[in-house]
Amino acid sequence: MDSLALILVIIGALNWGLISIFQFDLVASIFGGQDALLSRIVYGLVALAGVYSIKFLADRNNTRVKE
Repeated sequence: MDSLALILVIIGALNWGLISIFQFDLVASIFGGQDALLSRIVYGLVALAGVYSIKFLADRNNTRVKE
């Protein structure tokens, strides 16, 4: 699950980078536009992966406290 979340967060970060630099939304172009159902599913999964990835910060902080 951690690897899947990390992959989705990376996809989201790369997509945002493409949007900011080239004004090109890769997810939308692959799945039929920003309003297409598949695009919205991918955007939602990336968002959930981002929320899930917050646990990596908590785990990191817990590891530091134990040392």
